[in-house]
Amino acid sequence: WPASRSRCPKQFLALTGDGETMLQKTVRRISGLVPAERVFIVTNAEYMPLVREQLPDIPAENLLAEPAPRNTAPCIALAAAVIQKRSGNATMLVLPADHLVRHEEICSDVLCRAAAAAEETDSLVTIGITPTYPETGYGYIAFSRAKHLPRGVYQVDSFKEKPDAETARSYVESGNYLWNSGMFVWKTDVFLDAVKTHLPAAYEIAAEIRDACDTDAFDAVLQKRFPDMPSISVDFGILEKTERLCTIPGSFGWDDVGSWPALRRVAKTDTNGNYRDGDIITIGTKNCVFSGREKLIAAVGLENIVVVDTEDALLVCDMDAAQNIKKITEMLREQGRGELL
Repeated sequence: WPASRSRCPKQFLALTGDGETMLQKTVRRISGLVPAERVFIVTNAEYMPLVREQLPDIPAENLLAEPAPRNTAPCIALAAAVIQKRSGNATMLVLPADHLVRHEEICSDVLCRAAAAAEETDSLVTIGITPTYPETGYGYIAFSRAKHLPRGVYQVDSFKEKPDAETARSYVESGNYLWNSGMFVWKTDVFLDAVKTHLPAAYEIAAEIRDACDTDAFDAVLQKRFPDMPSISVDFGILEKTERLCTIPGSFGWDDVGSWPALRRVAKTDTNGNYRDGDIITIGTKNCVFSGREKLIAAVGLENIVVVDTEDALLVCDMDAAQNIKKITEMLREQGRGELL
């Protein structure tokens, strides 16, 4: 906020100064592994026009519009059901559309190894990110280096919720914890079997949708049955319960870009560490974030400040207080100012 809004979330924004949105980057990043005709996009129905506009090469039949938001487990189950109907026991890469990766070739190598491990062991493989600092905004994956499988894969011991600063430091120092990236690799049969075991009601609905796939009844069945799915994340609903879970550590400059300071970490900055997006002039200014398309932004003598200008809102905040931006959105919601959210 204020660039990312409910009507146009950050995955549809070009935030890195190259004109490419995060969604477009995600699809391009895997283009050497997965051709466009095998890419599926699952998103809320209201965002489908943005998807079509930004990804014109993805076949229309691969764009799956959720009639209602139901979190990640139903979302992934929907995609798995459709892929299984069309391609059998295929290997799926599950990738969030709003993350950034600096070292894309290394990321591709990790995904390939994860796919091979998923195919060889019938495991549910999660991509864990080797932590570079004690981040409190990510969940963590606990694993044991003694439980080593082929291709650099390890069995997962447990998932950990977002920790406090002291706990995060202990995680990083131990060397036995990874950031939970939300990227997964598995075969459709293996994943849907796990859904059947741990979320049987969701599986029943996914099976109905699968059976209707590529028939005249598909849209009607999807519209009627998908809203009956339980709203639950894939982590809570399946991965924390299954015994088939493995992880492969990766270190490729990943970031979920959950804040303006995070964007400065991963995007290109000037010689003074300033992120610039728009018509920006700075004097004696360093380690700041500037974003604005409507007018010139001129900054003098600033340090560690975020300035974001949009058509209807201006944000100015200290970099260290950026986590409190969510409190602004909560205040706007309480005030009934939904047009700003």
